[in-house]
Amino acid sequence: MVRVLTIWLLLIGSAIAQERVDVQSRPGATQSVYITAAANPKATVLLFPGAGGVYGQSRNNFLVRVAPQFSGAGMTVAIFDAPSDHPQGMGPPFRASAQHGTDIAAVVSLLKTRSPAPLWLVGTSNGSISAAEGAAIVGPPRIAGVVLTSSVWQGGMLGTPLGQIRMPVLVVHNRDDGCRFSPFADTASTMALMAQASPRELLAVSGGSQRSDPCQALSPHGYYGIESQVVPSIIAWIQAH
Repeated sequence: MVRVLTIWLLLIGSAIAQERVDVQSRPGATQSVYITAAANPKATVLLFPGAGGVYGQSRNNFLVRVAPQFSGAGMTVAIFDAPSDHPQGMGPPFRASAQHGTDIAAVVSLLKTRSPAPLWLVGTSNGSISAAEGAAIVGPPRIAGVVLTSSVWQGGMLGTPLGQIRMPVLVVHNRDDGCRFSPFADTASTMALMAQASPRELLAVSGGSQRSDPCQALSPHGYYGIESQVVPSIIAWIQAH
């Protein structure tokens, strides 16, 4: 049985409230999600930040940085946190595990009770493992589609059942991504594993500035400096599908 605890937070400089909801997803484990609700959402996007996925440590993460753009497009935004039994963060093996799939399913169920709007999973870097796992395990009709950005082809993505994804998939990748775990050259061959996904499309971009390690968010891996090029294209693709 799902137990929900709600805490209201006011976003700095905004009249939009962000709600933290804690769901009892597994015995002994609580899963938190941070929700910014739209009044009449066109879609709901469940965002999976990279690295360890701890929300409090993800201020610079690509998806956390651009979350207001999804809200501005009339979408409800939910940001997935690390579960209570992984307070230091989620590694790739856990992100590809059945336990994580259970946590994702619990959050999806919560979001679907709040709005019938199409629900999309959006992941970046290590978070792409989570988004792919959720898309494969939870699947349609509860999930309408998935967006995988800066996917870690060499860092855990192949541990997910990509062949089981049966929904629209947008893969976003930077040709200038310098992270050794997410080489652009591996994009086409890995996308081919998602044979049941339809439609399946690649959005290839270039550029970005680097102020961090190549595998961290303030770099081309995190689309730093080209957010205005990338995010509107993601939003348009979600709206079109």
